[in-house]
This record gives sequence, C-alpha cells and structure tokens, in this order.
Amino acid sequence: MSERSALGCDVGGLSAPDLGTVAALARLQLEARRLGLELRLQHVPRELRELIVFVGLEEVLRLEPGGHPEQREERLGVEEERQLGDPSF
Repeated sequence: MSERSALGCDVGGLSAPDLGTVAALARLQLEARRLGLELRLQHVPRELRELIVFVGLEEVLRLEPGGHPEQREERLGVEEERQLGDPSF
C-alpha cells in the first residue's frame, strides 16, 4: 500500500470546539481518504483534543499523544485510594 499524501488542517484558531466540530473533522478525514489523502490536524487545542479522545476518534483523526503528564492539569475531585475500614477515612 502506498503512503498517502498529507493534507494539513490548522485547527489552532478554534475558540470553542464542540461535538459538531469533531463530527465535521471526522467527515473531512473520510472525504480526504476517499481522495487518497490523509488529513493531519495541526495545533490542536486541548479542549478539542479532549473531545476527540472522549468520543474515541483519536486514531481516526490521527492525534499524536499529547503533552507530558506534568503539563496536564490535575483532575479535580480525585481522591486517594484507601482500604475499606481505614481509620484515617
């Protein structure tokens, strides 16, 4: 199988991505593949990356693993794991 030509798509300017944005990008990727191209998303904002991962399309939209753990924000509401009956609970 020959390597596909890449088509860059700069999405860095998206201010409020939503599920409609993800659906539109998935449709663009599908059409690009039909034409023998590969859509490559560039400058993907964190919010869009999280939506794409949430809906399970990171492989379809070819997202590279994003950021280092120390660059990610800590999730709120996560508690330490403890054993049942732990007196410090």
